Amino acid sequence: MSTILAAMARVLHHRWLPAMLPLLLCLFLLSSPSQRAQAQQGAQAGVSEQALAQLASEAEDISRLHAIVVAERGEIVLEHRLDGPATDQPVNIKSLSKTVLAALVGAAIEANLIEGVDQPIVALLGPRVPEQADPRIDEITVEHLLTLQAGLERTSGNNYGAWVASDDWVANALSRPFVARPGGEMLYSTGSSHLLSAALTEASGESTLALARRLLGEPLDIVIPPWPQDPQGIYFGGNDMALSPRALIQIGELYRHDGVVNGVRILPEGWVEASWQAHGTSRWTGDGYGYGWFVTTLANERVYYGRGFGGQGLYVIPSRSLTIAITADPTPSSDGNRFNQEQLHSLVEGLLAGA
Repeated sequence: MSTILAAMARVLHHRWLPAMLPLLLCLFLLSSPSQRAQAQQGAQAGVSEQALAQLASEAEDISRLHAIVVAERGEIVLEHRLDGPATDQPVNIKSLSKTVLAALVGAAIEANLIEGVDQPIVALLGPRVPEQADPRIDEITVEHLLTLQAGLERTSGNNYGAWVASDDWVANALSRPFVARPGGEMLYSTGSSHLLSAALTEASGESTLALARRLLGEPLDIVIPPWPQDPQGIYFGGNDMALSPRALIQIGELYRHDGVVNGVRILPEGWVEASWQAHGTSRWTGDGYGYGWFVTTLANERVYYGRGFGGQGLYVIPSRSLTIAITADPTPSSDGNRFNQEQLHSLVEGLLAGA
């Protein structure tokens, strides 16, 4: 069979290729069925059943995990429910919402609701910008919020409780002091993501929920239920969205297919490339961060992932045509966040190595 393929390759670009096609076809048909099947199987080789079984077994040993779903070339090859709701039921994905929100921003740009990532955030927020805010907020762009490089003091970590207890989350986030320049250090802050949700609402005249359902839910055929809102009715940007593991797979597949679904472009051309480019670096993991996605290497493969507190994860490995969604109990003890993240990485790395 290899001899036949080599002969085909040698004549591919020859000027008398048309005359050779019947002969090449005969040679292929005369090859044995076992040779043809072997060649076809090699072209389609992917994750083995043994590797998937091992992944499911290892997942059983991690407490609080609810489900793990693996899609290869767009087809679900493992759907393992450990605890909690079924894999087609929405669950709280915590800060994995930032990845989904970034996709929504891209879809809004493609729909011409936002000019682009270089647009100043104050131009979108308009009257929501407090008068006492530092003039440097004029420098903050949509991209700075997507990459968590606004420069404003974080609203996450020790500042989170006071922020969500405030009577105006948008004004509170914008009134914080600058601790870095816009576009500088990555500062993980849910307040930055929430500003994007407010910007989407102001720019479109629709709620973030309505936009998410129209621009992502409909084309991806996924259910997006309501999630919490701030005191002004802005849907929480970057936390507490509810999506099923199967819906998360569709978000990952949207990116794996460069923002196109069924031949229709949902995300702008070049959006996925920019999203998967490391604009900043996480001070906790050392991983790069793009537009709502972390960038790392596992088992010598480039891996792009979003994560949420307690063990929520969405992984895309383009080189292996894999998308992996993992959900877990969203309310573990406060020391369980990094521990769970390391365990999720270990699961994915084990699958890639075993495959």
